[in-house]
Amino acid sequence: MLEDLLITLGDPAALALAGLATGVLFGWSAQRSRFCLRAATVEVAEGGFGPRLATWLVVFFAAMALTQGGIAAGLFEVASTRQLAAVGSISGAVIGGLMFGIGMILARGCASRLLVLSATGNLRALVTGLVLTLVAQAAYRGVLAPAREMLAGLWTVEGGAGRSLGAMLGLSPLAAATLAAVACVTALVFARMRGLGAGHILAAFLVGAAVAAGWAATATIAALSFEIVPVASVTFTGPSTDTLMALVDERSLPLSFGLGLVPGVVLGAAVSALLAREWHLERFGPDTPMERYLAGAVLMGFGAMLAGGCAVGAGVSGGAVLSSTAILAVFAMWVGAMATHRLMLAPRRGGAQAA
Repeated sequence: MLEDLLITLGDPAALALAGLATGVLFGWSAQRSRFCLRAATVEVAEGGFGPRLATWLVVFFAAMALTQGGIAAGLFEVASTRQLAAVGSISGAVIGGLMFGIGMILARGCASRLLVLSATGNLRALVTGLVLTLVAQAAYRGVLAPAREMLAGLWTVEGGAGRSLGAMLGLSPLAAATLAAVACVTALVFARMRGLGAGHILAAFLVGAAVAAGWAATATIAALSFEIVPVASVTFTGPSTDTLMALVDERSLPLSFGLGLVPGVVLGAAVSALLAREWHLERFGPDTPMERYLAGAVLMGFGAMLAGGCAVGAGVSGGAVLSSTAILAVFAMWVGAMATHRLMLAPRRGGAQAA
């Protein structure tokens, strides 16, 4: 049946529809759950282990458990994905992750959160996201590409077993799925203990499920296609740049999973916000200075391209397939974000104590 659908639609259209469906699920669930890596890092940096951390943990381990479970069951294969098969960069993961973490504190949101907020009427997020996208494109193919390539080349690792945490630890997909499932159940219990309602927890779980669905959809299409189809899942920096460049530089849109994903997220988040009566315009103001947001956007745009993905692309999607460089990148994001928040908090604490 799926083969007939691929023949009827063609690979590009099928991938775009898969991206659109995945994006709608992600956007709706991310808006409902308030999923945000930046919020979780701020909470931990201030000494709390509360609902924001719980939400992130549910998303992370749900994505890993469902993805590894699908691999263990033989439903799909992800060995050919760039997070595992291509040459990786340890220096890029560390430096890019730190830059991204610093940037998302300054911009008050990571790439995925900015896209979701843009769909709910937040003009600060929209402007910041556009700048992030332009810088990412410059780092990928433009004037900043030589600097990115130089930093990424400082310490590289071959693809294959060298980038698979499962292979390094000797874990089979079934063992990895089992451990991730245990961690996911623990995260669900932790979320309930931190006062999150069933609807919020379900929404967080569905964010992780969207990541697994992305891997399953693209891997299945790749397995059935006669053409080379990249296996990918939810990520935002690359697809956002591709979408923007296609809109301004192409007469007809080149369909792909990423080109369906971005509008899908916007649609899902916007509908969710409208139904919940949470859609409203937000602008820059005295307490939200534009220069800080733009500085954060520049750091995130370059950092994401250097690290191999954003907080979702590397942190959740890459983590779900046990990419060692992706997990290292998200760890660096946590470190960079927490350190930056604590440094920004120090002057306020000092002023309060002096008063």
